[in-house]
Amino acid sequence: MVARTHSPAHPVAPGVFDPGAGAGVRGMTCRWVLAGAEHHGAGGGSLVERVLGARGLTGASAAAFLDPRLSQLHDPSLLPDIEPAAQRILAALDAREPVAIYGDYDVDGVTAAAILWRTLAFLRPEAPVHTYIPHRVEEGYGVSSAALGELAERGVRVVVTVDCGITAIEPALRARALGMDLIVTDHHQPPAEASGLPDALACVHPRRPGSAYPFGELSGAGVAYKLAWRLATLAHGSPRLGAQARTLLVDLLALAALGAVADVVPLVGENRVIVRHGLARVADSPFVGLRALTEAARLGGARVSAWDAGFRLAPRLNASGRMAHAAEALELLITPDQARAGAIAQAMEARNQDRRSTERAITERAAEMAAHAGMTTDGSAIVLAHPDWHPGVVGIACSRLVDRFYRPTLLLCQRDNQCHGSGRSIDGFDLHAALDACSRHLISFGGHQMAAGLRLRSDRLADFTAEFLGHAARALPAERLVKPLRIDAAATIPELTTDAVARLMQLEPFGRGNPAPTIVLGGLRVLGPPRPLGPRGDHLALLLGQPGGRGLRCVAWGWGPRIGHLPEGMALDAAVRPRISTYSGRSQVEPELIDARPVGR
Repeated sequence: MVARTHSPAHPVAPGVFDPGAGAGVRGMTCRWVLAGAEHHGAGGGSLVERVLGARGLTGASAAAFLDPRLSQLHDPSLLPDIEPAAQRILAALDAREPVAIYGDYDVDGVTAAAILWRTLAFLRPEAPVHTYIPHRVEEGYGVSSAALGELAERGVRVVVTVDCGITAIEPALRARALGMDLIVTDHHQPPAEASGLPDALACVHPRRPGSAYPFGELSGAGVAYKLAWRLATLAHGSPRLGAQARTLLVDLLALAALGAVADVVPLVGENRVIVRHGLARVADSPFVGLRALTEAARLGGARVSAWDAGFRLAPRLNASGRMAHAAEALELLITPDQARAGAIAQAMEARNQDRRSTERAITERAAEMAAHAGMTTDGSAIVLAHPDWHPGVVGIACSRLVDRFYRPTLLLCQRDNQCHGSGRSIDGFDLHAALDACSRHLISFGGHQMAAGLRLRSDRLADFTAEFLGHAARALPAERLVKPLRIDAAATIPELTTDAVARLMQLEPFGRGNPAPTIVLGGLRVLGPPRPLGPRGDHLALLLGQPGGRGLRCVAWGWGPRIGHLPEGMALDAAVRPRISTYSGRSQVEPELIDARPVGR
């Protein structure tokens, strides 16, 4: 996209950002969203204080954000229905009634199931506890009445769902008919009214109708963690747990952190506390499967970041569910056998390689189809189906297309007279609500604002596509289809010291709701020709600064094709994410260039 430039109406000091006339600021790739008036200069406190202020954090709230403590976690007893849920589970364990944990097949569901299984095994080691993870392709998302029948045949009397079940109306009736007590724990979009909840013994959900829980954005693993916490205190008879129980709950934070990062929940509030403390425990976890996973991902002994969790660990866990069966991933996280854990981790590594090649093929084919249909230029969404697409991989391919074209995307596998697949959304477009608006064409759907699954008959595909695209067109004007880039603050090059950038890194973990800080450096020049990086020249290294002044080396990932648009001497404003490079054994500031805006021409 060609940048829309603004020529300043008044002289601007070198090295100072000025947005120019008008409210819109467009870079070469993104629509810049300015956080506040502080963008007109680099004053007003330290850089980290300006960034925190742009995010609405000052004083005590800023201090709490920079130092998230476990004491900031809310009492699990505040969750609706958690008391009858915990009481019934403990009663079943004590009576040796078989209990089943019914989890989803993604990372959030698998880690949630592992959290609850490890808690029950700790509290009552001899109790019969089963697990059930549905097959992604053969069974699909959610609680299945057929699966409940199978569990009943095994003698299961209590079924606890994790990361699913809040819309399981028919399965809940089936469970009751089978004489089973169903306990739902979930975080997906709940019904608007309590009358729409499943007829279960308990529905533990932070956002269910009537809930007064202080934080509604927990992941499925986060809800399971809260139930585990309450089970531990109830079994102990006191909120003050023994040393072993406290240690277990702290160790389980590693699993809850993986679930939260993989499910892309906002990394604020309780999620920030869980992820900050949980990631710190991944590499040295006492769980042999988690250690085997980090070693397979070549992270053994290293500090695991949210990026590592989301792009190195989660894809390997997900590969089982996408290419085989997610029960394998759950086994990895609960097995005490080190040799077995290593074997599973290596099998996951191979499956992840298969997943990556399959994903690339689907993504490129879908991109071609979307462009041919005009969905990448004239449309507000992408909806495509193909008989050859792997149903376990279309979701991640959706994410790739959203990154590339910034449109809500649905990709469906078309076979046996049905289409089933996944969708991913963009900020501000509620995908679950959009599917609900088109639900007359669907057999089933579920999920939340940013991700969902759906199923429909093939003969309804054309009508569904037309209605969904129309809904997206009404909800998303053209300017919303340009990827937004939130700018936290303006700065000058001298402000980007190693100490200042290190303080910015205290805002980690980064992710949805808490992205890595983006700083705008204004009035710069390209000092020297850009240099291609990588074996194919896919990336660029640029030296930015003022003529005669100190240059700042920046790396622009994926900007290789734009090398001709960044000539030596070009005047620009640069949106960067500050980083500290330790290449060659010394620390120096080397920001990542996210976008650039040509100015003055």
